Amino acid sequence: MIAIALQSGSSGNCIYVETGGMKLLFDAGICGIAAERRLAAYGRDIREVSAVIISHDHSDHARYAGVYQRKYGLPIYITKRTLEAAGKRCCLGRLRDVSFFRSGDEIGFGSVTVRTLPTPHDGEDGSVFVISAKAKRLGIMTDLGHVFEGLADEVASLDAVFIESNYDTEMLKSGPYPAFLKRRIQGPRGHISNLESAELLLAGRYLRWACLSHLSGENNDPAAALRTHREVLGGSIALYTASRQAPTGIFRL
Repeated sequence: MIAIALQSGSSGNCIYVETGGMKLLFDAGICGIAAERRLAAYGRDIREVSAVIISHDHSDHARYAGVYQRKYGLPIYITKRTLEAAGKRCCLGRLRDVSFFRSGDEIGFGSVTVRTLPTPHDGEDGSVFVISAKAKRLGIMTDLGHVFEGLADEVASLDAVFIESNYDTEMLKSGPYPAFLKRRIQGPRGHISNLESAELLLAGRYLRWACLSHLSGENNDPAAALRTHREVLGGSIALYTASRQAPTGIFRL
């Protein structure tokens, strides 16, 4: 199994996973040209992707789903409520090849299973994902809302994870955001902090690596996120950060 975060953050999200003969994209929040070129830099052709799976309706995750389908011929997997809400937020255009799932379903792609887990994030009908193949389990867990019941148990089963680490508490507190937005971010339908992410990863007894993802550009920075995680976790897990502008390079399991 290999994975590449092509980009992560409020400016756009897209993660590539290749395993069991399948090539999957999770979210379509970056433009098609950027996704195509970033995959090509690692010897991958976007036109060979098996499916694009959308986590929720927010523009940084869904806005280019129509482009990925019409330009590259990629099938879209999405919940009905997410598609309806994304269509109101974004100009998706006509989608002809759409498969619907319900949050909580498992989706099969040959020998690969994608388990979808509902989240309390304030997107419409949002999901996070656990990809299983060849006895390996990878989590894609951002836009969580809060550390909801059962999430730690899921982390405990993973071999690797892209995990939300959105904000540093002190940076958010002293930062320029208005009070209502700070409340939204810290609230039960917003995002989780560096400290919450680090404490969640304590459950990951099998984790080989974790990539800290969806970092805020205003209320966080990679050094702060890594420092908090290392203070909590020590050296037990290899830690990386996903960029808001560029791909991570290839992670392997």
